[in-house]
Amino acid sequence: MGNTSSMLTQYDIEEVQEHCNNTCKCFTCLLVSQSNCINCKFCQLILVSQQEIVSLYQRFCQLDRNSGGFISADEFLSVPEFAVNPLSQRLFRMIDGLNFKEFVAFLSAFSSRATLQHKVEYIFKVYDSDGNGKVAFSDLLDVLRDLTGQFISEQQRELVLTQVLEEAGYKKDSTLVLSDFMKILGNSGLKMEVEIPVD
Repeated sequence: MGNTSSMLTQYDIEEVQEHCNNTCKCFTCLLVSQSNCINCKFCQLILVSQQEIVSLYQRFCQLDRNSGGFISADEFLSVPEFAVNPLSQRLFRMIDGLNFKEFVAFLSAFSSRATLQHKVEYIFKVYDSDGNGKVAFSDLLDVLRDLTGQFISEQQRELVLTQVLEEAGYKKDSTLVLSDFMKILGNSGLKMEVEIPVD
């Protein structure tokens, strides 16, 4: 799979599927620092079908213009929806240099079969730009600034965030971890799905 010009074999497809499924995003696994729970119903989910993997591989090959087996942030910019995303700079840090397996695992958070925990972990990583496992008020403010641009003032952003945190039971000086994001977003009816076209 290192050479993106080659075709995927059945073995390659199963290996990518296993990689996505063995990177368990279940909240229980994350809390107990396991890669997979024993008999965890979330660990048994198939997040990405074999047909979707083939379709994603074709897209990956299109994006990997230099056929190096990795996609750079610059190559991702060729996707118009990504290029205009206000969070694109944050996402670049998460995706720069992804190989095909990592590319599929990254996109699996958008699968309709992905668990809420998987989706919340993805969102948490967007906010946790330094990767320290903690999100401070300043991190939240940075994301809100990226999303709103010049449409609202800094004072309005701080007021909005302070109110949202207080409604969720936190203070402005609170440092949030993944379990806090689960608490806040756990009952939100979060929808984060993208259909992968299959030929």
